[in-house]
Order: sequence, then structure tokens, then C-alpha cells
Amino acid sequence: MVGLAVGALLWSAGCGLGEPSTGSDGAGGEGAKGGAAAGTALAALETLTVKEEGSKDGYGRERFGSAWADVDGNSCGTRDDILKRDLAEVEYKDGDDCVVASGVLKDDPYSGEDVEFRRGASKVDIDHLVALSDAWKKGASEWEPAKRIAFANDPLNLLAVNASPNRAKGDGDAAKWLPPNKTYRCAYVAGQVAVKKKYEVWVTAGERDAMRTILDGCPEEKLPEGDAPTEAPDRFSAK
Repeated sequence: MVGLAVGALLWSAGCGLGEPSTGSDGAGGEGAKGGAAAGTALAALETLTVKEEGSKDGYGRERFGSAWADVDGNSCGTRDDILKRDLAEVEYKDGDDCVVASGVLKDDPYSGEDVEFRRGASKVDIDHLVALSDAWKKGASEWEPAKRIAFANDPLNLLAVNASPNRAKGDGDAAKWLPPNKTYRCAYVAGQVAVKKKYEVWVTAGERDAMRTILDGCPEEKLPEGDAPTEAPDRFSAK
């Protein structure tokens, strides 16, 4: 699935989801289980609900509203907001500071390569870290439309990436797909944990175990934060 990028944060050196949160005490404290430090993705992982994957019946992109809705009211679509956040050397279409015409994705998180973005012939996708259909099977089918719209447009769940590996990902969770760029896997999984915790999306046992395997190798990886609301304004609708 073609998706979009993560929190309104600056990305650090290809292996972070921006400046992570420090938790209530910065680094110390006990995690939910196993002594994981408070504020880490590993501690947050242990708070997620574990259930079997549900059905994809009834899923459609329209269930999450119109693509790239301007839910934050800044007069720019979500896709362009993420392009502006994640690309370097950005140029705009006809002087419009909303519509990104070109730029460069430096150190693409999924491949580690520099990828050129040019509108209309782009090799850059906007990925949902947690795919919409994955969320649908793990709780979103029961949400109110306003929550689904917010989920689809939350910068915490959106990331500009190389189109090729992103399309190989499809709607796979962490048990089915991880970025080929191994140096980014800790940040990638931490981002998924943050999104699933914020929106109360559950994980399967296999997914949790795959996430834990990655985060056990980087136990101090902080849980990213994003302040976008979990409900879209009333002016937006979804089927």
C-alpha cells in the first residue's frame, strides 16, 4: 500500500524518529515488564493489547476519509506537509508554499539511499508506518470515522520513503516486513509501537515477538511522541 510519514519531528541520521520523548524521568524508572526503562519503546510494547488478527471485511481506503485531508487546518494537504517535513532542497510549485514540486529524500529510512522527489514522476511515497488495513484488522473497524480520519493523517504515523521498498511492504506488520535498512529498524518499530499505543491498535502475538526481538537490541530506544488529536474535526467525514 502506498502510504505516508511520522510525527511533526525532525529525523536524525537515518536511525531515529526525530527527537524522541524522554518519559517522565528522562531515562530511569521501571518499565511495564522485564525492567524496561520508562519512556522507551520496549516498555510501551509491553502495554499493547495482544489479540488474534481480525477480518479485513469491510475495509476500504474511503473508510479513513479522503486521502491527505487538511485535518490540522493549515491550508496544506497532509501529503505536502510530510514532504516539506522530510525532504531537503524543497522547491514549490509556482511559488505556492503548500505544493511541493521537487526535493531530495536524504538517507531514505527504508533503503539508506538518497531519493529524488519530482512531482508527477516521484520515487518517493508517503508511508503509513502502521498500514490502514493492518489497523482495520486490529481495532479500527470499530472506530468512529473521526478517529480513522485522524489516524490516516497523523504525522506520527507518516513518513516519506523510497517507493520501491514501501510497495514491497504492502500492509505487512513487523512480523511480516521490516525495512531492508537494518540501521533503521529500531526507530521503525518504535514508531509503530507509538502509533499503536496512541490509537489503541492491538498486536498479534507474532507481531509483538518480532517487535520485541528488534527492541531487545536497542532497549534505550525512546518512544516517539506526537501531539495531533485522535479525532478529526467535524468538517471531515468518512464512509
